[in-house]
Amino acid sequence: MPLRVAKWMLHRRALLLVGTPGWCAMLLIARWLRSGHLEYLFLARNLVLGAIPLVASGLLVRADRDREAMPVRAVWFALWLLFLPNAPYIVTDFIHLTELPPIPLWFDITVIYSFAAAGVILGYASVADVHALVARRRGRFAGWAVALGALMLAGLGVYLGRFVRWNSWDALIHPYRLFSHVASRSLDPGDHPRSIGVTLVYGVGLMIGYVVIRSIVPRSEGRGRG
Repeated sequence: MPLRVAKWMLHRRALLLVGTPGWCAMLLIARWLRSGHLEYLFLARNLVLGAIPLVASGLLVRADRDREAMPVRAVWFALWLLFLPNAPYIVTDFIHLTELPPIPLWFDITVIYSFAAAGVILGYASVADVHALVARRRGRFAGWAVALGALMLAGLGVYLGRFVRWNSWDALIHPYRLFSHVASRSLDPGDHPRSIGVTLVYGVGLMIGYVVIRSIVPRSEGRGRG
């Protein structure tokens, strides 16, 4: 990888991991100074979880560049896929929106929107990392298949997190219970309209958003052919 491309990627990652969360932190601090309460502190925790996929995808790209062993790359890929739903999950935090004087409602809308947008941006950036890597290794079709498939799975993850209250660690701690839950709804979708509906709406919405962004943002030099 050319040195100038590596530096550009490093700067971009620093901006994503510091710049966008930094704005969110400023809003949260301003809210606390005005109200004296931290009702939306959970947004900061959720955004930290939403940043894990970008960290994992960056480590995966570096491991691939340094030709590290396949098990190492597999671990980073699994960590990326496992935590990816945490990035768009923040969108569902609008469910907590309510008027809490002395903070005006419009400000709290801005707070939640900023955190949700930051989470989606971090998630898309991590998908773009993996998309480029797979496209470079396996071709254009494989790159798109992995990217869009991961986003659909993220839609499922949003459902599991918001309505079933599973988290990413449960896939490691209780894999059989999680698999059984997903399998039962997949085999009998008619009896579980909410699980299918939420998965499809969020999954397809995330895929469309990613395709649109890919169509309007120029591809960076040195990235894959996806």
